[in-house]
Amino acid sequence: MSIPDDARVRWANLVDLIATARTHYYVDDQPTISDAEYDDFYAELQRLEGRFPELVSGESPTQTVGGQRSEMFVPVEHLERLLSLDNAFSEVELDAWWHRILRDSGVDEELLCELKVDGLAIDLVYENGVLRSAATRGDGRVGEDVTYNARLIPAIPQTLRTDNPPALIEVRGEVYFPLEQFELINTEQLSMGGSVFANPRNAAAGTLRQRVDRREEDLRQAQLRSANSARDTARLDRITAELDFARNRLRGLGLIVHGIGAHTGMSVTRQSDGYEVLATLGLPVSDRVSVVADLQQAKEYIRYYGENRHAVDHEIDGVVIKVNDFQRQTQLGSTSRAPRWAIAYKYPPEVVRTRLLDIAVSIGRTGRATPYAVLEPKRVAGSTVSMATLHNAEEVQRKGVLIGDMVFLRKAGDVIPEVLGPVIDDRDGTERAFVMPTHCPDCATALRAMREGDVDLRCPNARSCPAQLRERVFHVGSRSALDIEGLGEKSARALLECNLIGDEGDLFTLKAEQLLTCPYFTRAATHSETQRQLGENGVRLLAEIQRAKGQPLWRVLVALSIRHVGPTAARALAGQFGSMDAIRSADIETLSSVEGVGPVIAEAVGEWFAESWRAEVCAKWAAAGVRMHEEVLTQPEGVLSGISVVITGSIPGYTRDSAAQAVDQRGGIVTSAVSSKTAYLVAGESSAAKPSSKLIKAEKLGVEVLDADGFARLLEHGPGLGA
Repeated sequence: MSIPDDARVRWANLVDLIATARTHYYVDDQPTISDAEYDDFYAELQRLEGRFPELVSGESPTQTVGGQRSEMFVPVEHLERLLSLDNAFSEVELDAWWHRILRDSGVDEELLCELKVDGLAIDLVYENGVLRSAATRGDGRVGEDVTYNARLIPAIPQTLRTDNPPALIEVRGEVYFPLEQFELINTEQLSMGGSVFANPRNAAAGTLRQRVDRREEDLRQAQLRSANSARDTARLDRITAELDFARNRLRGLGLIVHGIGAHTGMSVTRQSDGYEVLATLGLPVSDRVSVVADLQQAKEYIRYYGENRHAVDHEIDGVVIKVNDFQRQTQLGSTSRAPRWAIAYKYPPEVVRTRLLDIAVSIGRTGRATPYAVLEPKRVAGSTVSMATLHNAEEVQRKGVLIGDMVFLRKAGDVIPEVLGPVIDDRDGTERAFVMPTHCPDCATALRAMREGDVDLRCPNARSCPAQLRERVFHVGSRSALDIEGLGEKSARALLECNLIGDEGDLFTLKAEQLLTCPYFTRAATHSETQRQLGENGVRLLAEIQRAKGQPLWRVLVALSIRHVGPTAARALAGQFGSMDAIRSADIETLSSVEGVGPVIAEAVGEWFAESWRAEVCAKWAAAGVRMHEEVLTQPEGVLSGISVVITGSIPGYTRDSAAQAVDQRGGIVTSAVSSKTAYLVAGESSAAKPSSKLIKAEKLGVEVLDADGFARLLEHGPGLGA
């Protein structure tokens, strides 16, 4: 069945919107849409892909765990994948989840109920009772190494409280700020002239991701220098104060553990038993956990904390319900992103009334014109809100809001500000309708929909629109792209306003003498100097730009701001083609045939390279020494490079995650569905005993099916005779 053009366009819009929202939420700690809106868009995407399965690709958010790993810290691979949770927003959705559980077992399952902490997910690994590593969730498979900072958090035990510790235990939990501490932090931020944190989760994420190690190194270097001037003394005092500030923030973090990953040297049969073991080891477990006999009792727990949520000393946005028995958890299994044996019931958000002062429009790096509400500042769910996104003109019209309206403002999940709609009875006739501008507010170019059926208007002046250019330059340095420390929004603006670069193509030829002409990158001269000198931010930027030239090809692709091309698609393209020239030369059909790409992304890549000025950006980067090719894999780990594998059933010696990890380590691509692109289906014991739909489809498509022995040969020798 052919896919209608409007369905393709809507799919691309949803993928783009959700991917952007994930980046803002998980990487930048600056969420831009509400949880409720995110969930609505995600549900719409699921429905669309259900109608047109051909749209599904590896880049789709439905095939990936929400969240990305920042490259600011060393990567840490979790021993077992850290999955997300499916959500329920009503008792109807909760009942549907429960009926699926009962369908498999036929009897009521004992359930464990716990509060959903509004914090940052963390993975702790202890070996023989000693903390070996601490990592953030990242993408669920690989997170950020925050072990150094974790050692400064009193709530995280450095050694387990036992004389007979397990040989290995991986513990999952949430780091968070207690509400009282969070209020003090925001008061402190305001007193320093800084921005307040939107919520405790963002505050915890920002605190845990501080580079305390770098500050300590700066302090050591400063102490080695003789303080022979007032400037040296002032710098030493500043670094000391910053270090003390960072350490104090870390000391204020709390921890609640709520799960066990990989482990040896211990045996538990139920989730609640596991919590008791964790508590005896000295790990902080919530005292609000409750084991209940059935779903009705779980609903009573949900209702109780819905009414008493503010009696808890930390923010919560719902309740997590888990099947208590570990054996049943294993039998129920997981999807590609979430366990089937657990669900998060999300509470409805808090709502306040405030005045809609204006509706303004911002232009993003791909030209999208996004209306946003300018609000009379109002405190809601623990923070002061003055702006909220409205997405597009169609959404403004749907909500029926007028400029000057008193509106209902919601922070969905106690996190994100959202304008729900107007308070009609409060209108006095002075309100006026929002009119979407016909021209870009930054460059005066006429706005237009880029494709038929596209609800978003965009500025087509991609090359020289000041807003798009500024956002693209900023994006080059972002964590998901080339991760250039010092290339933030302020420095991107300074580079352009001082005419140091014409566009992002000039970034990698920047010289110190150029930065010296821009006040932002310089410092005042001392008594022994005759003119302004390059400041620390300028020195750091030049060093980071040089380092970024060696980043892998997939990161360069992400940095180019090609629509729809995020890390997953970029990795697939880089792995398949090996060089920027090969990607640019490939036709749409060849690009779309790459696993994890598909026709929508392929078309976007083709359109991007068709613009001559964009080719000039690539040429400038290449001439400046930016890496434009992948290293050729010569190690055994690359024997499955580009090979698509589906795994079903139970494989002796492997969990589902470790089997997928083994393929991934050798360059292969693990997907959840069998298709014509699948090279091998690995069918475990349970699948062999009772043929699954995947096995039936593989046989129909002629996909080679491997048992456990064949899988072992594939991992060792690669395709062909080895398998």
